[in-house]
Amino acid sequence: MRHIYKCVKCSKYTMKEICSCNTKTILARPIKFSLEDKFSSYRRKAKIGDYGKRGLL
Repeated sequence: MRHIYKCVKCSKYTMKEICSCNTKTILARPIKFSLEDKFSSYRRKAKIGDYGKRGLL
């Protein structure tokens, strides 16, 4: 399955994990949200922490 990514630096959308400006990209879709999911807050915190470690935020 292919995903749409967004470049953090130039704000372009692409299908590749590295943009043409040689910068890492992040997924363009929003983080999963459900009122009934008990562990969604932990999942969102982990995802944001992962982006911080990769230098994308």
